[in-house]
Amino acid sequence: VQLQASGGGLVHPGGYLRLSCTASGNIYTINAMFWYRQAPDRQRELVARISSLGDTSYAPSAQGRFTISRDNAKKILYLQMNNLTPEDTAVYYCNADEIWAPGSYAPFVNIWGQGTLVTVSS
Repeated sequence: VQLQASGGGLVHPGGYLRLSCTASGNIYTINAMFWYRQAPDRQRELVARISSLGDTSYAPSAQGRFTISRDNAKKILYLQMNNLTPEDTAVYYCNADEIWAPGSYAPFVNIWGQGTLVTVSS
């Protein structure tokens, strides 16, 4: 079981990007999923959360600009980021708190993707 993040890149201030995080492996269901980010010389911070049923929450810095969503059938997590600023420059990581394999008695826990770099610069 693994998560693969993609979609990062270089964008001008005011621009947009959509990040994706694809889960692969023998998966039955995924519980809550998250996007985190880590800027240079800063601690990793939570950006957005989405439950298995689609309930969402955001960090104040992301509220109103970012939208987290998921496609449970395709096992893909998304982060739509609009009106980007240089302060959004960071490596973005996806995370799942629990991933269940079919017939398993215990989930994989706290699974991280490898990160995708977002650079916002003119």
